[in-house]
Amino acid sequence: MSHDPAGPAHAAEAAAGQPKGPVPEEQLLAGLPPVRAVPAAEVAARALGGPKLVVLDDDPTGTQTVVDVPVLTSWTVDDLRWALRQDSSAFFVLTNTRSLSAEAASKRNREVVRALHEASEADGAHYVLASRSDSTLRGHFPLETDVLGEELEAVGDCSPDGVVVVPAYIEAGRLTVGSRHWMRTPDGLLPVGEGEFARDATFGYRSSTLPEWVEEKSGGRIRAADVVRITLDDLRRGGPGRVIDLLTGVRGGRVVVVDAVCDDDLRVLALALIQAEERGTRLLYRVGPSFVRARAGQAGRPPLDSGELRGLQEPDAGRRHTSAPHGLIAVGSHVGLTTRQLDRLRERGGICEFELDVRELLDDDRCADHIAEVARAAAEALMTRDTVVRTTRTVVTGSDAEDSLAISRRVSAALVETVRLVTAARRPAFVVAKGGITSSDTATHGLGIRRAWARGTLLPGIVSLWQPVDGPAAGMPYVVFPGNVGTDEALADAVDLLRSA
Repeated sequence: MSHDPAGPAHAAEAAAGQPKGPVPEEQLLAGLPPVRAVPAAEVAARALGGPKLVVLDDDPTGTQTVVDVPVLTSWTVDDLRWALRQDSSAFFVLTNTRSLSAEAASKRNREVVRALHEASEADGAHYVLASRSDSTLRGHFPLETDVLGEELEAVGDCSPDGVVVVPAYIEAGRLTVGSRHWMRTPDGLLPVGEGEFARDATFGYRSSTLPEWVEEKSGGRIRAADVVRITLDDLRRGGPGRVIDLLTGVRGGRVVVVDAVCDDDLRVLALALIQAEERGTRLLYRVGPSFVRARAGQAGRPPLDSGELRGLQEPDAGRRHTSAPHGLIAVGSHVGLTTRQLDRLRERGGICEFELDVRELLDDDRCADHIAEVARAAAEALMTRDTVVRTTRTVVTGSDAEDSLAISRRVSAALVETVRLVTAARRPAFVVAKGGITSSDTATHGLGIRRAWARGTLLPGIVSLWQPVDGPAAGMPYVVFPGNVGTDEALADAVDLLRSA
């Protein structure tokens, strides 16, 4: 009989009498301590002149809560020095490790830390590291934080005293209450371990309570009982002082999990983290998107409007003979929400649609020809309508998690190659990439982006717009649209806004 590392943690969670199924949001949040209001400016002032927050993003969607923050898809020393010199309290390095095997993800994280250490030494810069991952708990954990801690020690920095886990994503309804993580659904708040993302072929899990999830994902190496919990009571009643006391007692890379329901909760945490670091506590972060905004001292901002979008357009792009008047939408995500969003986009009209058939993509004899055929047709269609290129909606899985990930990478590579061929023939008015892996690979390989600025969102806190500063896509609005966020109308709403610019 094979050993199931999820079993003990899952059994402990079930035995604790946790609710099953969706719970009305007002019911779950009733009776919580009152919110402790903290202005973003207070965090920004405290962080001023301190270490820069360097966010290693395992797919490109973590930029969706910030404004005017640099983004790198390459981690050469020169690229990192450029980012360290920018007038921003944080920047992102797109590692895309969620699409990689564990071994490849480890190697990439080590490469980034070594290059970052060299870049920071050259300029006398100081930084703290955040490993940004999925707010529904998918990704290489605790592998990535383990590797980052080892590498920080190897380059001469101190190993972290604590690993702070903050998966909350406020705008998307990913909330943590009583150390239990929830996701908003049409029927109420659902424990994440009961949702569709927990059944991920590669990164699946069962536990919704974070300490039990940590035990599950570590295969029992980190016991749930050893995880430090920072609750809403600590944040709201105790405030930064209480949280500092909890953090400064952490040693040996101990895991700390944090509740959050709103941005103020995260700003209380950010104030405490900054002060704990000032007192010598070394911390490493594993976080969802909302933490980055709070720790960077930014307030939430409204989505970009059509006038702001026009201001981001490259002035001469429309006069190029290879330019098209319409945009390209690349859809790789297979989650049910993405399929519903695509249905709504079809209903609004004004699009041409082309499918990359996964069966042909997995056929070595047909793959290249199939990609070329779709790319030619899509490039022509851009002259008359916004154009969707999508993969087959049915998910093809392999014999095990590693094989499924390999298939996913191959399909993603085919979609990205299609985008590269399309944009080489016709420069679209904009590009939307739907799905985390799709967005990352489209940026790096499809459009050749190395450096960009995350300028804001098209929808409140969930869909990021990048402005590339180099390569063939310089000046072209590039939209990073995760697969697992937004309403059913969100994709159609984003495309309508881009059309209005």
